[in-house]
Amino acid sequence: MIEPCEDVMKPLWRAESEDDDIAMPSLLVIYDSRSGNTEKAAALVAEGAREVAGIECILKRIDDVLLDDLLRADGLIIGSPTYYGSMSGKIKELLDKSVDLHGRLEGKVGAAFTSSGGTATGAETTILSILQALLIHGMIIQGTPHAQHYGLAVVGAPDGKEKDLCRKFGTRIAKLVVRIAGAE
Repeated sequence: MIEPCEDVMKPLWRAESEDDDIAMPSLLVIYDSRSGNTEKAAALVAEGAREVAGIECILKRIDDVLLDDLLRADGLIIGSPTYYGSMSGKIKELLDKSVDLHGRLEGKVGAAFTSSGGTATGAETTILSILQALLIHGMIIQGTPHAQHYGLAVVGAPDGKEKDLCRKFGTRIAKLVVRIAGAE
């Protein structure tokens, strides 16, 4: 169950680096998964993000996410299975409840990924449905001029080339979080 956040904005959720007392930017990877395919992709995305120096990456299943977690993170990557061309109900519920945070996620980095049952099965519209909510929050979204312009889409469980795509996606978003959070 998603619990409402407190009225007072808490300080950013940052880990202290080993070198000094400076807080590191944080990236929260949230996912929903029934079959385990999106969970596997999420773990690989987080693995890629953790390769970036100067970031803390937290991986959480949707059932364990609180609204305060969104406030504490400098960046969010949300992963959902593709259900009829849209995000899962649990991801939608979180985004619906995030209206309580309206205006407080502005300037944070956002990204989305999905796993689907095949090609041309709604993966792109699933990603876009998540990105729409993040954009309404005023979050910063980074596209790519290469394949998969809007976010990461894998078919079934990631394997071979898709494992590498998941890691590269996590790395790319983590680098953006470090750049933007470091500029504060």
